[in-house]
Amino acid sequence: MTSVPTKLQQVHDRIASACAAAGRPVQAVTLLAVSKTFGAEAVREAAAAGQRAFGENYVQEALDKIRATADLGLEWHLIGPLQSNKARLVAEAFDWVHSIDRLKIAQRLSEQRPAGRAPLQVCLQVNISGEASKSGLAPADVPALARAVAALPRLQLRGLMAIPEPQGDFAAQRAPHRALRALWQGLRDDGLALDTLSIGMSADLEAAIAEGATIVRIGTAIFGSRPAAAVAAP
Repeated sequence: MTSVPTKLQQVHDRIASACAAAGRPVQAVTLLAVSKTFGAEAVREAAAAGQRAFGENYVQEALDKIRATADLGLEWHLIGPLQSNKARLVAEAFDWVHSIDRLKIAQRLSEQRPAGRAPLQVCLQVNISGEASKSGLAPADVPALARAVAALPRLQLRGLMAIPEPQGDFAAQRAPHRALRALWQGLRDDGLALDTLSIGMSADLEAAIAEGATIVRIGTAIFGSRPAAAVAAP
């Protein structure tokens, strides 16, 4: 079985190749290791190999890992849906939230972010492929929410996140990423200081980087397939 450090290096190599093909510096893309359903031991193994930023989908599972690895000084990103009754826990424990799609959630995070901590870094989640099963804003609804979130205290709006519908080939994979980048660029042209496109996963990171991804969220290619029986409360 390939070790986590070896898999991490393989992902870094893919990122470097994709950046070279796109004419982008490799430093422009941050690797977010998605550790959901894998324990604190896997996080420690990746951290020992140099990984600092970790993504989680489920709040309670993440909090357990954050506590178990508190000595490592890691950066934690919530990338899954957030219920308003868990906003305080997230505001207190996380560094980033990628999945804001309602003003109510953003307001609660703003109100409950501890004053002594740096602003919570946030992205709006966009349902760029229009899938009924996916969370996220319709593209037309993004500008109004972006302006409202950007005005909230103790939050810093960084950009947009999406989970496009899986596609079979490189050109088809690029299309939704290109649409999200165009939406992001429009917000920037309107004066919002955005610098983050959180797009690309294990199967499509090359297409995402070709279209400007600044954060790629990689789980399977680092930690392997998730346990079939893994169940976590959101």
